Amino acid sequence: MAFAGIVPRMDASLAAPPLLEIDDATVLRGNRPALGRFSLRVEAGQHTAILGANGSGKSTLVQLVARQLYPLAPGDGRSPVRVFGRDRWNVAELRSLLGIVSPALQREYTSDTPLEVFDAVVSGFFAARGLWLDHEITAAMRERANAALARTEASHLVGREMASLSTGEARRVLIARALVHRPRALLLDEPCAGLDIASRRHFLETLRALARGGTTLLLVTHHVEEIIPEIGRVLLLKDGRTLREGDKAATLTGEALGEAFGMPVRVTRHGEWYEAAVL
Repeated sequence: MAFAGIVPRMDASLAAPPLLEIDDATVLRGNRPALGRFSLRVEAGQHTAILGANGSGKSTLVQLVARQLYPLAPGDGRSPVRVFGRDRWNVAELRSLLGIVSPALQREYTSDTPLEVFDAVVSGFFAARGLWLDHEITAAMRERANAALARTEASHLVGREMASLSTGEARRVLIARALVHRPRALLLDEPCAGLDIASRRHFLETLRALARGGTTLLLVTHHVEEIIPEIGRVLLLKDGRTLREGDKAATLTGEALGEAFGMPVRVTRHGEWYEAAVL
């Protein structure tokens, strides 16, 4: 399905550098490593899920990629983290290429301070929460904001305050905000947290459409059920290190998940979807 005004960067990914390269990175939380000599490479167009229990290092990894924290400096002076082939970024510039959606971001945008839905989306062009007097909105910006809202099936929410939205509705608006830049990739940190089973499936179908439309997805979760069919690669984290990585069939096994979560797990496959249950 095509969406007016939103053009996936399919051509850019053909010769693009990897979306993400992490080479032997260590991040400390207090005196202990939250990530220990961690390495990961994600190619452009390679939809990937990062799966692990609470405390496995997922949140630290998200903050590392988002430039909210930094690893220990290696002795040779090189940076162990590169996003789209670069190790130095202006954060606002990075956000235009890598959209981020998380429960923490949602809390920021659904606080008591009033913020209307369209304003929340179009203010993404200015890396601001809402619009200010010095923000000049062009016709092209309005067109792209409306197209992004249509793409996430959130157009009907325009006119409402962000604080009045359900969890699922707010997530759709935040994805639309990220899409106004036509990003190459989306980093999704526990994107289904707080959703009921119907809202979660509807939201996941939105992610499927984005993946098929050319936006690379990097999904961070602790729920196997959220790994959409378009995601072909899974990395299991445990204690800040890679426990196992590879294609879904080899990684989403009872043995591997049992080790990752510290208890016996049964994995069931339903077509292209996976489900896990504690024994």
